[in-house]
Amino acid sequence: MKNSKQQNTLPFGKENYRLMVTGVGLLVAGFIIMSLDQEEFGFGFLGITLGPLVLLAGFVVQYFAITKTPTKKTEQEQVPAKRK
Repeated sequence: MKNSKQQNTLPFGKENYRLMVTGVGLLVAGFIIMSLDQEEFGFGFLGITLGPLVLLAGFVVQYFAITKTPTKKTEQEQVPAKRK
C-alpha cells in the first residue's frame, strides 16, 4: 500500500505545461506556414522568412518552458487541514 501522505509530484508546474503547449502550437503553426508557400521550392516570404521565425519563437518558448522553475506553494496550501 502506498503511504497516504506521499503525493505524486509532477516535474513541472502548471505554468510550465501551459508554456509547453504554447510552444508546440507555435512549432506546428511554423511548419504549416512554411507549407503554405506557393513559390517554387518554398523560396517565398512564407517559406523562407515568416515560417522559420515562427519556428524559432516556438523553440524559444519551449526552452523557457523547460527551464522555468515552478513556483512553490505556500505553507497553507501544503499543510492539509486537521480532521476532528
